[in-house]
Amino acid sequence: MSSVLRRKVALPATALTVLLLTTAALTQSRWTKAAPFPEPDEELYGVTASGKMYVIGGFGGGKGRGLNYEYDPAADKWTQKKSMARPAHHEALAEYRGKIYVFGGFVAPATGGGWEPIDNVWEFDPVADSWKALAPLPGKRGSAVAVEVGGKIYVIGGATTVEGSKDVAINGNGPARVLTTTDVYDPATNKWESRSPMALGRNHAFAGAVGGKIYVIGGRTAHGFITVATNTDIVEEYDPATNSWTGLKAKMPTPRSGGGWGTYGGKIYVAGGEVATAQLVGAFRAVEVFDPAANAWSALPSMPMPRHGVAGAMIGNRFHLVSGMITSAAVGAGGDAHLEVHTAAHDVIDLPAQ
Repeated sequence: MSSVLRRKVALPATALTVLLLTTAALTQSRWTKAAPFPEPDEELYGVTASGKMYVIGGFGGGKGRGLNYEYDPAADKWTQKKSMARPAHHEALAEYRGKIYVFGGFVAPATGGGWEPIDNVWEFDPVADSWKALAPLPGKRGSAVAVEVGGKIYVIGGATTVEGSKDVAINGNGPARVLTTTDVYDPATNKWESRSPMALGRNHAFAGAVGGKIYVIGGRTAHGFITVATNTDIVEEYDPATNSWTGLKAKMPTPRSGGGWGTYGGKIYVAGGEVATAQLVGAFRAVEVFDPAANAWSALPSMPMPRHGVAGAMIGNRFHLVSGMITSAAVGAGGDAHLEVHTAAHDVIDLPAQ
């Protein structure tokens, strides 16, 4: 057999090996159920601190609920903690040295509506079950992402009101100004610094840090904040050491916004999210994995139920996804008292131990 023929014969075998390895990885990942969330809602955010998961936020009744629950995986039990000092929705969360930091969000102004951006920053101490006010954000915003690297927390993107607008609050049809802003908070000094902006402004994005670099994934670019969600598949990499955004990475397979995420073993896991266009309104089940080292995406088995506004966090090698809304908020389901759109489901998927 010629060398050319041998190469041609070998290619299908290589493809088969890759397929088998991928299939094996998928079959090792199974969804299980954990204790349901006590107060089902949407726009919940998850973070892990000292081996426990904290779910904070909520958007019931068109305003921030300020929920704060602790999940203990050893006991498979939820415990209610002290509510947010200023209830808001679409806040950004990060953990550092056992403390949880909460940035911005939206509140309901006196004039009505529920979309006035705020600049409040809080530190929550799970041990003392107490909140402490910190130096405010450089600008009012909601639906940003917050990522800790090297003892500092980077707050990126989000949305705020449009300058000169007569409307105090962002409403379902806009107007909103989508941000490229990158600001860094130092917990040691309680001070802020501005850094280089992203290329693409977005809110409702996913994010994570791997190898000292931050990745902002997907999200929403439309200036109509809720009813029209122009989702993007763009992934940008930020290097805090050089204060530089180093160009585009492999695109997100399923463009979406408003889901849950977590980082484990050098990979970033994104789950759920929503889509809202003139033609389609709904939520995603997809769970996709970004590997920055390979600059490549892969997929895990989809969540048992589609949802957006779902809280996500890693506890060890287990990816927890809690509560959320089973469709997009733009569907208007909240206007039907007989239609239940929030779920108490707490789904967990095991990842290969590192």
